[in-house]
Amino acid sequence: MRVAVVGLGVQGNKRIRVAGDDVVATVDPIVTTAKCQRVQDLALSEFDAAIVCTPDQSKLEILRYLLSNNKHVLVEKPLLAAKTQQLIELEEIIRSTGTVCYTAYNHRFEPHIVNLKKLLGQKVLGNIYQARIFYGNGTALDVKNSPWRDNGIGVLSDLGSHVLDMALFLFGDRETMFETWSANRLETSCYDHVVFGSEGRPILEFEVTLLSWKNTFTETFWVTKEALILTASANGVQVL
Repeated sequence: MRVAVVGLGVQGNKRIRVAGDDVVATVDPIVTTAKCQRVQDLALSEFDAAIVCTPDQSKLEILRYLLSNNKHVLVEKPLLAAKTQQLIELEEIIRSTGTVCYTAYNHRFEPHIVNLKKLLGQKVLGNIYQARIFYGNGTALDVKNSPWRDNGIGVLSDLGSHVLDMALFLFGDRETMFETWSANRLETSCYDHVVFGSEGRPILEFEVTLLSWKNTFTETFWVTKEALILTASANGVQVL
């Protein structure tokens, strides 16, 4: 499949290294080595799919153009919209064209998370009363030095979107709303430490931060009346 990479920042260059010879064109308004400055300037006959790695505010317009022209898309997370209707319109385009569009949430494919999903599906743990996910990395300085990342809701859209996807993968849709319980700007202009969650069964509690000394991801579950603790991390699943 012939792939165009749109956006040549850190993530775009990572995608180029992974895609290798499948990359036939690059698009970026600033990087002079890019073939085109706008994806609309790239001949549609040159590529079959696109990897969109642009700042959040430009994604919707680019996706509408690509999907309307029958191009499959992998878009970096998060995919945000001011109005739900904007996402519904994208879905309608996808259904009418038969294209594939996926937002790049990778954690649900990691072996320990897949195993956790299977374990929960077997219902051998009893009732899940509470689930807590912590996701932190040490990118605060990178965010401060970025010309576009150090604004808005910050870590909530960056890492928070990952844990929301994780909750959807593990527990499915919820009727209860998610609420922000604590939001802090400790070292950046955007939010760099946020605690949020949702009441219900199970109670979901999420903590995300840009201030962790190393990349850290853990999930903790309190289950049944014995308060059994189940943890999942990059090292696998453990029962404590």
